[in-house]
Amino acid sequence: MHLPVLLKESIDGLQIKKGGIYVDCTTNRGGHSIEIAKAVGEKGTLICIDLDNEALVEAREKLEKIKNKPEIHFFHSNFRHLASILENLKIENVDGVLADLGLSSEELDESGRGFSFRFDEPLKMTFDASEREDQTTAYEIINNWSEDTIADILYGFADETYSHRIAHRIIERRKEKPIATTHELVDIIASAVPAMYRHRKTHFATKTFQALRMAVNDEIGSINDLIDALPKVLNLNGRACIITFHSTEDRIVKQGLRAKSETLKMINKKAIVPGEEELKENPRSRSAQLRIVEKIC
Repeated sequence: MHLPVLLKESIDGLQIKKGGIYVDCTTNRGGHSIEIAKAVGEKGTLICIDLDNEALVEAREKLEKIKNKPEIHFFHSNFRHLASILENLKIENVDGVLADLGLSSEELDESGRGFSFRFDEPLKMTFDASEREDQTTAYEIINNWSEDTIADILYGFADETYSHRIAHRIIERRKEKPIATTHELVDIIASAVPAMYRHRKTHFATKTFQALRMAVNDEIGSINDLIDALPKVLNLNGRACIITFHSTEDRIVKQGLRAKSETLKMINKKAIVPGEEELKENPRSRSAQLRIVEKIC
């Protein structure tokens, strides 16, 4: 079961007011949305967005059971389209926006789309499970993109030290046959990196999988589009809470929010991280960081 990360901290950070309008950009199975819905009350509005339609259906079922629930709208979409979603609803501004950028436990363990190197699955890594023909997949990147481009992805999105060695080994292996599954890719990475790298505490394939997932889903582009929209969609004194899970993601968020400092004020100088109790209950929360901003003009 997926446990929402930094739940109390993010709900407190939004400073939810009864009757307000709030957006959960990454609804998933409803962990944060349920608490927002309870806090905003029946006169409020909650907009739930997610790229995973299966998760969104599950969230809807849970939210429908809440007593005195607000008006709720569901969108199977990317949060980068927040402005157009609000325009579609004829809503000019909102009081709060939440985005939890991490993968859920279900996406890691049960999606069958190759997010985790622990399971032997097809190399897809798409957040959207609808399998549109125009979707880029990890299979396409690994088997069709150039060595330099793959190396740039591994280093640029995940600071992978051995990006060029891994990319070169991928090119060599795909000449023999297409690389189709996660475990095939893990074997290639293992053969490309030094022994000491294979025996670190962090799994040697972590950064490669992270980088490919980010490239497949254009995560940096989506984050930047969301941050660009915040000054336009937030009401005065409205707040945004963004939870990140790795250094590249956090760097993009921090830099993006700082660039909007004329209109968005950072509430905390340092990111909020999980406390000891949450870390014991949910070890996967260990890398989470929460940044909160408020619209000041």
